[in-house]
Amino acid sequence: MDIERYKEKANQVIQVVRPMLKYAWTGFRRFLRFFRTPFPEHPTPVFWLKLVGKKMLAVLLVILVYFFMVDINFLWLFGKSPSLDQLEKPQLDMASELYTNDGFLIGKYYNENRTPVEYTQISPWLIKSLVATEDVRYYAHSGIDFRSLPSVLVYAIRGTNRGASTITQQLAKNLYHTREGGSKGLLGFIPGLNTAIEKSKEWMTAIKLERRFTKEEIITMYLNTVDFGANAFGIHTAAKTYFNTSPDSLNIEQSALLIGLLKAPTTYSPVKHPKKAKSRRNIVLSQLMKYDQITKKDFDTLRKKPLSLAYHMESSFDGPATYFRGVLNNYLKDWCQKNGYDLYTDGLKIYTTIDSRMQDYAEEAIEEHMSDLQKHFFEQYKGQNPWVDAKGKEIPNFIDSIARKLPAYDWLKKKYKGNEDSIFAAMNRPKDMTVFSWHGEHDTSLSTMDSLKYYKHFLHTGFMVEDPFSGQIKAWVGGINYKYFQYDHVWQSKRQPGSTFKPILYAAAFENGWGPCDTLKDVPVTIRYTEKGEKKTWSPHNADYNFSGSNMTLRRGMGKSVNSIAAQVIEKIGWTTVIDYAHRLGIKSKLDTVPSVGLGSSDVSVYELTSAYCTFMNHGVYTEPSFITKIVDRNGKVLHVFNPVTKRAISEETAYLMTYMLKGSMEEPGGTVQALWAFDLFKGAGNELGGKTGTSSNHSDGWFVGVSKDLVAGMWVGGEDRCIHFKNSATGEGAKTALPIYGRFMEKVYADKSLGITMGYFPKPSIPITKPCNCRTILPKDSTKISPKDSIKGADGVDF
Repeated sequence: MDIERYKEKANQVIQVVRPMLKYAWTGFRRFLRFFRTPFPEHPTPVFWLKLVGKKMLAVLLVILVYFFMVDINFLWLFGKSPSLDQLEKPQLDMASELYTNDGFLIGKYYNENRTPVEYTQISPWLIKSLVATEDVRYYAHSGIDFRSLPSVLVYAIRGTNRGASTITQQLAKNLYHTREGGSKGLLGFIPGLNTAIEKSKEWMTAIKLERRFTKEEIITMYLNTVDFGANAFGIHTAAKTYFNTSPDSLNIEQSALLIGLLKAPTTYSPVKHPKKAKSRRNIVLSQLMKYDQITKKDFDTLRKKPLSLAYHMESSFDGPATYFRGVLNNYLKDWCQKNGYDLYTDGLKIYTTIDSRMQDYAEEAIEEHMSDLQKHFFEQYKGQNPWVDAKGKEIPNFIDSIARKLPAYDWLKKKYKGNEDSIFAAMNRPKDMTVFSWHGEHDTSLSTMDSLKYYKHFLHTGFMVEDPFSGQIKAWVGGINYKYFQYDHVWQSKRQPGSTFKPILYAAAFENGWGPCDTLKDVPVTIRYTEKGEKKTWSPHNADYNFSGSNMTLRRGMGKSVNSIAAQVIEKIGWTTVIDYAHRLGIKSKLDTVPSVGLGSSDVSVYELTSAYCTFMNHGVYTEPSFITKIVDRNGKVLHVFNPVTKRAISEETAYLMTYMLKGSMEEPGGTVQALWAFDLFKGAGNELGGKTGTSSNHSDGWFVGVSKDLVAGMWVGGEDRCIHFKNSATGEGAKTALPIYGRFMEKVYADKSLGITMGYFPKPSIPITKPCNCRTILPKDSTKISPKDSIKGADGVDF
């Protein structure tokens, strides 16, 4: 509410209460007359004593009435004071904290970055520095230092918000915001008077606090509330921000520096103004010497020491699982709104399903593979730009069209009144900036147009790991670097999955009578259909553009990713059936009602496809992927436990047959997943792995979904735009762009025994399997044989 509205409200109130005030004033004057005494001609000492006593009693009564009126906010004149409940249970604005399933803090949500600590977690030197500098008589007074009151009155008369406030008074001001918002009454805008009222409320609140809390509790609350600058609220965050330590580990000079900051965090910032900060620190040290907390010799030694900062201001880019935290934002905001909590102030503890170790391994695997893959991509397009059409020719004005979608373009358009020459002249003007690279950030000078070109060269990825039985997401990497590329390629991005969609097709077929050992001939297929009233035909080709004419089991057809076999299955069961089962398996994206849908022509997300594969491993039961296990309030009370949401999607027999099919990509001759043999995933005990690669047209999208007995992992690799892609299958198919991430990740997972993820065989069915499922293809000895060293041919390309 602004000043003018307060004035208007005051005038309205005055009109109503004026007769009441007049009546009250008349009664008050009559009350004072009771104390009046006729003045004698020769007053005696006794008379003077009685007279002074009565006058003092009257003054005292007036003071008591004044403080009572302030405390109850009489006629809204003085502003509200903290309620009894607020005093008994003070509520600090606390950051909500995000934890992994194994107990590691990975992020915070806050307006004020604050994590409270206990008295025993605070360095004694910090407390001594605070008392010596801010309130040397802290342990002697009861909230108000009466020896300093004269200075308070002087500053009040001057209309200055200064004075010898005690630590308790400062706590009252910080904790209950006695000088802000609703704490300002109608008289709160009158210079001089407003200061007196504010001080009155602080005094009363300070006394109440002293009656309810010990000195240790008050000083702890104070250190938890104060602002140390650099977005560090409270001593826990300050100690970490400036010295990367905990509050109980702060030494003398570190404590002195932090207490010195309280006078003016910006002015005495050790980062921006190190000389001023050091001078202020030494003043605090001199106070410690003055009150015999350190010796003169100690002071002379300490004042010469450098600041020795380990400064790092926390940001949303810090820590692991940055993309995962970003996805949780909206979900948590909605949950808080429905349940009456504030995510940024209520100090909730949110326990996620993420495993910190798996998350680290996922991020490491992506960095290792994507940095290497990027080199090959740069080499392939050396001397030319990678945004090309279907014929491999550079798309003209591609960067210009991207630039026109930027907010900067709209701003310049207004500035230059639509003159494109001026707009692009400004956007081509170099400026200093820091850019991402796989060798670390580096400073350079680029124009907006040049930076667009630079960043469009990068390949991106999305990677998600899920426990197929509980539905818990164990690792989530939505891109190559959250600070520079915040678009999430697990949840937000949807691209053509290519052949990674085929297991959904075969699952639908098995639900409708087919089995993995049924055979079809590898021959050209043409399907006639009607789309939006128009008659069309679809004739997909195989990746190598050849048809063998031989009979193939469905298992080999999927393992080798033969499009003609898949197309015949689509024709026989119908593409609407494929779509129906895709939705049952958790695909929520809109799928086009066309035959090519079974070969992955409709866009889906990594999140959807990964959860669909989990159903195969979980005996046919679809489990909604879960992000969070529980939410706890600041006092440790469990507010909500998140239980898995499940439904049967396919029969248990079909699910088991699909695990057999997924192993086929490893076991069948020419299987598209045999590149996994190059990784250390089969040493020692027997191990079963399976999965499916996928590559969209023009190699724009490379996919892989891998399954083991414990985990399902899905991943996508590609350019930010579909026109940015590798030139051929030798470098651009899913087996080369996406699958190696899985191989590297699983190597790390198996090597970490603390995870309890071991090699082993897929789970067995709990029911009899009626369909034949022992039809592994064995080729003649002089033909292709399965070997760890088998080369992988481009077999999962798709032509839509």
